[in-house]
Amino acid sequence: MRKYLLLAFCLTAVYVYSQKDSYKTIDSIVSSAAVNYRMSAVVLVAEKGKVTYEKAVGYREFAGQLPLQTTDVFELASVSKQFTAMVIMMLKEKGLLQYDDLVEKYLGIPYKGITIRHLLTHTSGLPDYQEIMDAHWDKSKVAGNPDILAYLNQYAPPKLFEPGEKYAYSNTGYVLLASIAEKVSGRDFIEFCNKEIFRKLGMKHTGIRTLAEKAAVTNFAIGHIYVKERDAFVRADSFPSSDYTIWLGNRKGPGRISSTVRDLLKWDQALYTDKLVSQATLAEAFQPMVLNNGKLSNYGFGWIPVTDDPSGRIVWHNGDNPGYKTEIMRFIDQQKTLIILCNNASDQFENIIKQIRFQLTR
Repeated sequence: MRKYLLLAFCLTAVYVYSQKDSYKTIDSIVSSAAVNYRMSAVVLVAEKGKVTYEKAVGYREFAGQLPLQTTDVFELASVSKQFTAMVIMMLKEKGLLQYDDLVEKYLGIPYKGITIRHLLTHTSGLPDYQEIMDAHWDKSKVAGNPDILAYLNQYAPPKLFEPGEKYAYSNTGYVLLASIAEKVSGRDFIEFCNKEIFRKLGMKHTGIRTLAEKAAVTNFAIGHIYVKERDAFVRADSFPSSDYTIWLGNRKGPGRISSTVRDLLKWDQALYTDKLVSQATLAEAFQPMVLNNGKLSNYGFGWIPVTDDPSGRIVWHNGDNPGYKTEIMRFIDQQKTLIILCNNASDQFENIIKQIRFQLTR
């Protein structure tokens, strides 16, 4: 008996040492990225909901050299899509819609045969709404979902492919999802998210904010872009490439949520419970879409599933806006979480995630 107890103690000691060593390595990765690549970001790692690593490097705003804090608010970009998908799942559980309902049942669009499931999984074949709006919209005005829908109908560019034929990332699809949510619930999409998700989970620093509301948040991490000629990071909103965030500033569904790493951890932990939807509903969200030809498209409902990792099930999603790169990765079977919010669009972002992921799954 003593022999088995000693063996168990030794194995536990080795695990604790290995775990401690991994976090030292993670800190070295983050610190090195800050020094060598001038990455500006907040990184959080948690195990079973407990924060095991949290660090801020870089600046909230480079011009004033104001250091980032772990509590700072970031634009999430497309990480927002998992919340849009959650709204649809909640409405489905209420019986207000079905995933295989045709979009034309709820919205007047010039495209037939597209289902809500196609929108969720980026298999709709819809054209890019931003290209249409960029070509025709009066940019002295601010467009929202009704304007986008009107222009889709007015100009009706052709579908890229038939629904369910293949995967092609579609912001248009997530605009339509938010509009469907408003139609069936009778509620504003932002109000629904605020009340039914953010407030319910205690995500006090999370919202779908206007530009003015973001400017009023004193600890909002400003997005920056590197300018080689000046060897400096400059505010992304000073470049024409960011102008669409102004004239498309009322769009709902594909982006626009801003949050903190701790709020995202609350969201992550809620997904282990039935607070928002059942685990059976979530399980479907984490499954890849089956295409018309029977092959799998590796995208669920607002999440990208990894089904072949030796460490177990993983789901993740990233975001990319002018000056921002963001990602949340959930190691479901291990109950670990990795969240990285970057406000200077580091070109080493994906490499850093890869290195940290290795430490968390080895």
